[in-house]
Amino acid sequence: MKPARVVFLLDVDNTLLDNDRIVADLKTHLTASFGVERQENYWKIFESLRDELGYADYLGALQRCRIESPHDADYGEVSQFLLEYPFAARLFPLALEVIDHLKQWGSVAILSDGDVVFQPHKVRCAGLQRAVAGRVLIYIHKEHELRFVEAAFPAEHYVLIDDKLRILAAVKASWGARLTTVFPRQGHYAADPENLKQYPPADLTVARIGDLLGCDLSDLLPRDGAPPRTLT
Repeated sequence: MKPARVVFLLDVDNTLLDNDRIVADLKTHLTASFGVERQENYWKIFESLRDELGYADYLGALQRCRIESPHDADYGEVSQFLLEYPFAARLFPLALEVIDHLKQWGSVAILSDGDVVFQPHKVRCAGLQRAVAGRVLIYIHKEHELRFVEAAFPAEHYVLIDDKLRILAAVKASWGARLTTVFPRQGHYAADPENLKQYPPADLTVARIGDLLGCDLSDLLPRDGAPPRTLT
């Protein structure tokens, strides 16, 4: 396969999709269904499971909660809430328009972390799978799977758009000048001052994903010796 000139790789949670709002809605629903104490216990189990597996597993945490109370019918109702959640309504403003904007210069693909069931479901229901013509890769730790990304989407240059500076820095360390990193400052990771201090700035920082509609291709390709920029 001949490499494309440019491939744009977009993260999902808090990059294209307002995952913080989804989590807030889930907390509200869990509290209404189970009460505050059991809602808090769900998130303790969720965090423990994330430490164990390396990714967020919302349905897996619910299953572990069920083991503690195997006769509680409310768990089925909460799983239905998750599966029927209106993910498309939680896309950030202009997210789909940005995908279309980038398509004029190269291929656009989703590159996400997550579990093998709920994350693909979320991507599909949000309309993102269709928006990128099925070009979706979901790994446990995507920064460790770059050779598979290159095999799936060979390119002379990549543009990675992600709300986590940690991910951007890790992929930059591997791909170097072949990569432009773009940091939309959305969500709790992007707002964490410790994250901002711990990792180097992205090549391009924007306040929100929709700001990329104001970019042309020259803004997203490498500039020799150019310092990191913030789009205002």
